[in-house]
Amino acid sequence: MGRRRWWGAVAAAAACALLIGPSAPSGPLVSDPLPLPADAARDIVPDRVMTWNLCNPCGSGQNPGRAADIATYAPQVVALQEACVRDVEEIRRQLRTFYGLDYHVEYGSVLRDWGRCGGLPWSPGGYGQAILSAAPITDPVTTEYPDGGSEDRGYLAVTTAVAGRPTRVFNTHLAQFSQESVRERQIKVFAKEVARHEHTIALGDFNAVPDAPELAPMWRLAKDADPDCHPAPALGCATTTDWSSKFDYVFLRGHTAREHAVHHSEFSDHHQFMADVERT
Repeated sequence: MGRRRWWGAVAAAAACALLIGPSAPSGPLVSDPLPLPADAARDIVPDRVMTWNLCNPCGSGQNPGRAADIATYAPQVVALQEACVRDVEEIRRQLRTFYGLDYHVEYGSVLRDWGRCGGLPWSPGGYGQAILSAAPITDPVTTEYPDGGSEDRGYLAVTTAVAGRPTRVFNTHLAQFSQESVRERQIKVFAKEVARHEHTIALGDFNAVPDAPELAPMWRLAKDADPDCHPAPALGCATTTDWSSKFDYVFLRGHTAREHAVHHSEFSDHHQFMADVERT
């Protein structure tokens, strides 16, 4: 191979790597669905909501497992954090194709990062929050916090149906655990918006344990779906991470939870936290 042809091949390979990006599957392509447990939901559960931080591990090699985990419980609404747009699109495709679950989507990306989400350096993939809903979504609002801490953070709000009733649904991801003062400022912004709505479900990774002082504005507005989790948490307050902390919440305002559950997943270091809710 001549010198010019060799350099041309190198350039083509580099361009291909940029186009594919780091979120390309790390294993073989999946042509068949992963099996679901025998007690998996048969169809969308109309009053069920779930929050789930997808990463770590990161990358689209986890998407078949993520789709199977969501399909097992088939919530009406799924709030995802640390979500790349291209990964969510692949999860939606697998949910629809393999499990017959069709979700609408709205994105609350606060970062454009080709190193994390693929794409091209000048057209990187979106990263942040996403909300999946089996019912149509209206009135989406994406807000980036004035101070994200070590990484841009924000929230996404939409209106959709939960148990057949219009509900304002929020999805947020707050600053890292060591950044209490930043979370305190973020929660003030977030709680002010949540307070505007009578029937609200606020989901997300708050990076704070229940008795953290910065969570006080949320506790004044709403209760977590787990009744044992509150500013003076009981022994029964279930943890939602691999490091035995309660960081993930389903805050209910104008709703109550009939049931709640935490499910461990091998496809993230956060567990799936979900609740079956009804309006009060």
